Amino acid sequence: MTSPAIPSQSGRTAASGHAVISIVLVDDHAIVRQGIRSILERHPQMCVVGEAATSQEAMAVVSDTRPRIVLLDLKLSTSSDTEGLELCQKLTSTYSDTAVLVLTTLIDDQLVVRAIRSGASGYVVKDVDTRELLRAIQAVSQGESAFDSRSAAAMVRSLNARSPLESKQLTEREREVLSLLARGLSNRDIGKRLYISETTAKFHVGNIIRKLNVSRRAEAVYAASKMGLI
Repeated sequence: MTSPAIPSQSGRTAASGHAVISIVLVDDHAIVRQGIRSILERHPQMCVVGEAATSQEAMAVVSDTRPRIVLLDLKLSTSSDTEGLELCQKLTSTYSDTAVLVLTTLIDDQLVVRAIRSGASGYVVKDVDTRELLRAIQAVSQGESAFDSRSAAAMVRSLNARSPLESKQLTEREREVLSLLARGLSNRDIGKRLYISETTAKFHVGNIIRKLNVSRRAEAVYAASKMGLI
């Protein structure tokens, strides 16, 4: 049973002056959705505008509310652990202004990569602490990718397991930036790690996205991993 959909809050502004992040929760357990809602709505910049328990409900609620973020569990039924992957792909291909952040109990190297391939902008596990979840939502809402420590490690292991291929597309610096993108670092953190300005880091990320012919940071990581660039 879903909660009644309400109009999108994406145009609202919090008292802090920051835009309110509108969120739809997709999880087959009502008690989990209620718990997440209660956590998020303590934060003035977050507003849960809808809930769904199934893929069909999720597509309808997102169509009605057009949220900035969909917080998505991958396991939406007892028959499949990965039904959310197909839903993720549908959501991101249908609603370009809506980003998907996976929030699940499942942690597997290939599953993390498959989620990114399906269009997810980030991946965190459900036992992550509240501050890290809020940071992940804020990062994804700003077009960044977001991973908790375990999903970031899974992504890096998956990338490192691939056979390296020669490529003339990316510079050595861009490959360094890609490696940090795979760990979910923001432009600012990449700049600090590489001793370059945030603007320069953003420039490198833009070049990477353009060269790999993708539209999102997380897609760049996945595309680069398939090409053996990391």
